[in-house]
Amino acid sequence: MSSQQKPPDQGSGSPGSDVSGLHDIKQLGLVASIASLGYVFWVVGGMEMVERLAYYGVKAVASLYAVDPVSKGGLGISMSEFGTILMSWALVQSVFPIFTGGLSDRYGYKITIFVSTIIKISGYLAMAAMPTFGGFFIGAMLLALGTAIFKPGIQGTLVKATNRQNSSMAWGIFYQTVNIGGFIGPLVAGLMRKMAWTNVFLACAAIISVNFLLLLTYNEPGKAERLEHARLVKSGAIKDRNLVEDSLRELSKPHVWVYLLIFSGFWFMFNALFDVLPVHIQEWVDTRPIVSALFGTDGTDSELIKFFVVMSDDGTQILPEGMLNLNSGLIMTTCFLFAAWSGKMRATTSMTLGTLLATAALFLSGYSHWGWLSIFAILLFSVGEMLSSPKFSEYIGNFAPADKKAMYLGFSQIPLAIGWTLEGWLGPKLYDIYASKERFSMNALKEMGWTDAQVKEIPGGEVFSKLVEATGVSAETLTNQLYAAHNVGMVWYIMGIIGIVSAIGIYWYGKWVLTLRKA
Repeated sequence: MSSQQKPPDQGSGSPGSDVSGLHDIKQLGLVASIASLGYVFWVVGGMEMVERLAYYGVKAVASLYAVDPVSKGGLGISMSEFGTILMSWALVQSVFPIFTGGLSDRYGYKITIFVSTIIKISGYLAMAAMPTFGGFFIGAMLLALGTAIFKPGIQGTLVKATNRQNSSMAWGIFYQTVNIGGFIGPLVAGLMRKMAWTNVFLACAAIISVNFLLLLTYNEPGKAERLEHARLVKSGAIKDRNLVEDSLRELSKPHVWVYLLIFSGFWFMFNALFDVLPVHIQEWVDTRPIVSALFGTDGTDSELIKFFVVMSDDGTQILPEGMLNLNSGLIMTTCFLFAAWSGKMRATTSMTLGTLLATAALFLSGYSHWGWLSIFAILLFSVGEMLSSPKFSEYIGNFAPADKKAMYLGFSQIPLAIGWTLEGWLGPKLYDIYASKERFSMNALKEMGWTDAQVKEIPGGEVFSKLVEATGVSAETLTNQLYAAHNVGMVWYIMGIIGIVSAIGIYWYGKWVLTLRKA
């Protein structure tokens, strides 16, 4: 089809013709859907799993690395300073796919996946070689650029390797394979960081290299049509549109940009889970009662249990990445079931319900620092994520024109760009204002008579330890006193409000689309 022709769902004959891809199609059953998925689907699922394993190996511990003292190999910076990195990371990773998606459609998914893997390896190696703010920033930008190139090709392949009758199950299983990587990544990171932070980044560089082997087995769907199109362009028979102009033209359609804008709130909450919650757990949540209930008062000596649960060396505490790994663990084992359930709902109903559950989880995180409640909140968020996130990608992939699948799936990064950029800037700042144990400890030392100059001399990340030393009070008692004296949960209540607004918006969008189809 010529690039100057309009695909069927872009016609202008009737008001609703531009949204013909928005209606729901009856899905195949659980077994039939799985049986209908071809080998290309499983190959790209494997590549995504490997990429996510490496990515979340860094992402799950990035905030912990940032605030860890320099004396322990960390960056020793504040959450607000880390927010500068997060905001830039979010912009690069989320905005570039708007245009790299079109490049994938035009030049092929295989070559873009190959290039992206090289760039991502460079990012991990930069983080390992330069353990400074600037070094981590450079590594994060390379990682963001590589991910921006990687995503559209993988997701474009998935859309072309499936159909409207098995898409709900396909996206659910794909999301499940993503979370297998997301589950193993923090396990590896938890083990590596006990040795040295540098080992985390070197391990991730080695892991992502596995995708070079998987690429050898990858056959690009739609390659013949793409090459024929390129031949016609080269011969002058047809002319390609400018990719930027073409992208902006598609984005200007109301049902596209409104959908993308509304879903930004969900991605704000999602990234708060990985950027802010680990530090919140490390500073405020006491996981020892959980360990005592599961393994006894002395914890566990089993190295296998300590690895899979991600525990401290003495086996008495669960590390933040271990708590957070409940998210990937639940999704990894149950997402196909929730995919079958969501397949019975209208897409926007599933997304609305999922966003509300994720919002409730944030409110629970702020309600108490009781360890078991934190576990429940993470699991509840995970259920909400399974009902929302795969459905979001499935929905936009279904209403994308046939020759612009990767382009539209590149657009799916726009809500991530808005939500993550806003969270990257606001989340750490809110945490510093309402919940930073470091800041509370500084103020406590000043109230004891310490001067500003004396407090400033304390290395970053070590102020609370100095307060424990100065007061002679145990760390556990001081933590409880600081928590009781400050409204730590406010940071989660503010972010939860954004989730409520997003859920209302998704519900409204579903009603609006129905009116468009009837027009």
